This record gives sequence, structure tokens and C-alpha cells, in this order.
Amino acid sequence: MIIRDLKDVIGSWRHAKGEGWESRRIVLADDKMGCSLHDTLVKEGAELHLEYKNHLESNYCIEGEGEVVNVATGEVWPIRPGVMYALDKNDRHILRALKGDLRLICTFFPALSGQETHDADGGY
Repeated sequence: MIIRDLKDVIGSWRHAKGEGWESRRIVLADDKMGCSLHDTLVKEGAELHLEYKNHLESNYCIEGEGEVVNVATGEVWPIRPGVMYALDKNDRHILRALKGDLRLICTFFPALSGQETHDADGGY
């Protein structure tokens, strides 16, 4: 059994930060669960251009308001508490935090190691 408190993740090697975002990586590949679990903050006003070529991602909003844009189609969906979006085709997307910081509970499959860094395309 794995028990981990968010307060112990914050400030540790599992706490990744970039311009406009933070990812508190609660479950990672070394936990051998098959997927990773993240508590992610996207700062109000941030616009992130992302594309995960090697991972599928699900996101569940618990705080803030924003939008996600499918770059291929131009479709835009509002994001607010209770809304989930999944990038089931390694979708290139834009995530915007519009009102308050967006707080998302995210899963990645396969699991992230925690050492990944975003490349020029915004992916791992």
C-alpha cells in the first residue's frame, strides 16, 4: 500500500514547476501502478501549448475556470470544477486558466518518471 500526503510532495523532487504551472506528482512510474497521478496548478492568465506524444492524459478540474482548445480542429471547451477532459489521441492542445488558478487532478499513461521536461512542442 502507498500512502502519500500532498504536503510531503510539495517542495520535494516530485514537485515540478514551469512558467505558469506546477505539477505535484503524487504517483509516478517508480510506484509501479501503471499510471501516474498529479495535482496540477495552472496559474490564472497562463496559456500552455501542450502535446504529449508518448502519453495519454486525463484531467479533472476541481478549482478555477479556463478552456482547452483542440489545435487540430479549433474546438474550444470550457473547463470548470466537475469537468473532465481526456487527451485520448495524443491531442495537441492549448490550456488556458481564465478565472483563478486551474487545479486539475491528472493521470498519465504510461506513468511519468517525474524527470520529464517539456520540449519545444510542449510535450514529453
